[in-house]
Amino acid sequence: MKIWLDGGLRDTDAARVSVFDHGLTVGDGIFETAKTIDGRPFALTRHLDRLARSARGLGLPEPDLDEVRRACAAVLEANPMPLGRLRITYTGGLSPLGSDRGTSGTTLVVALGETKRRPDTTSVVTVPWTRNERGALAGLKTTSYAENVVALARAHEHGASEALFANTVGQLCEGTGSNVFVVLDGEIHTPPVASGCLAGITRALAVDWTGAKETDLPLAVLNEADEIFLTSSLRDIQAVHRVDDRALGEAPGPVTAKAMRIWDERAADDLDP
Repeated sequence: MKIWLDGGLRDTDAARVSVFDHGLTVGDGIFETAKTIDGRPFALTRHLDRLARSARGLGLPEPDLDEVRRACAAVLEANPMPLGRLRITYTGGLSPLGSDRGTSGTTLVVALGETKRRPDTTSVVTVPWTRNERGALAGLKTTSYAENVVALARAHEHGASEALFANTVGQLCEGTGSNVFVVLDGEIHTPPVASGCLAGITRALAVDWTGAKETDLPLAVLNEADEIFLTSSLRDIQAVHRVDDRALGEAPGPVTAKAMRIWDERAADDLDP
């Protein structure tokens, strides 16, 4: 396996990042995960645009997106696989211990792992912790993911693949690595970005392609929604058949099934929409 680290391809065993890298010591970094199909990334331009937005939001130097594209192409060529998870990580680089950044420059890592197609349906749980829609990291895709690790572990303990958060005012927000959509009276709704959720790449395309409405929703909507589905780069659109102890009657339901068909057709037409 070959990865890209700071300017070139390296064997996995030879790739080394300093123990003083700010991404390791304080989580000062950003990342993107893109699906790859037969060596071609999906929606890479959108992912790179969001990488740049997250860098600006975190106060990191603007990433060289041409270099990131070259790195992605090199890693994909070196590691052929039918379905992959392409991970771009960009950190504050070598820094002193503490929150202050150093002056040695940033760290760029691009890696690829093989994955499998997700099941058509899944189960989720709600968790008692909240997203802070007014926090400094709201809406940024940062490497500060420990909160998600804890919540996802809770989901796995209950036989689920995802955990859903409310925000600080009790509105439905997002999952640990997904956006959430609900169907009410035949209409598709998803929380707005102002709720504190990540502006997901798949979320944005699903809104455009299905006509979903961005709506402030209470967490309790999960108890009454006719259908629920998740979106993410690796899930695409995935139906939910259970929330906590509530089983949904048909999953995917008719609205979700139609959204899944639309997704498959549109995504197949254009790998960089």
